[in-house]
Amino acid sequence: MERSQYVALRREYEPDNLTLLIVAESPPESGLYFYNPVGRTSEPIFSAFMEQLAIKPTDKAAGLRELQRSGWLLIDATYEPIDKKFKSRDPRRDAVLLRDYPLLKKDILALSAGRQLPIMLIKENVCRLLDPPLTADGFRVLNRGRKVYLPINGNQGHFRRQFGEILFSSGLAAQ
Repeated sequence: MERSQYVALRREYEPDNLTLLIVAESPPESGLYFYNPVGRTSEPIFSAFMEQLAIKPTDKAAGLRELQRSGWLLIDATYEPIDKKFKSRDPRRDAVLLRDYPLLKKDILALSAGRQLPIMLIKENVCRLLDPPLTADGFRVLNRGRKVYLPINGNQGHFRRQFGEILFSSGLAAQ
């Protein structure tokens, strides 16, 4: 898929009142895109967010509508699927994220009325690479140097704790 196709799927579920912007790495090569409403509620990243919001949707579309109502929006740092293209420590993976930073910055500015929208970064490399430039550009990054692991491959518990702690410390914990 092209970047515009991913963004079109996401737009369907963008909140009217955006309260938290979550930045992940990229859509997966597998095609299990977060905003594809015909996916499964058991997809790891999707189910992790539903758990954070204490939502048990009947299907993915219903869960995406609940996420929308909560004011949360997940966007990707790049819309080039890089999860299978490069190994996790391959410097080319980081280079793609840095290359696409201007597009990410433009996307964030288009979604927010200013630079004070709370932003949470998830995935180790996204936190490491993008916290400094986003903060330097005046955005309100909640991580403040703290990493949030992606809720896959046994990191679900870490994600739950890390994400929850940052939400709590910023006063944004789900009600």
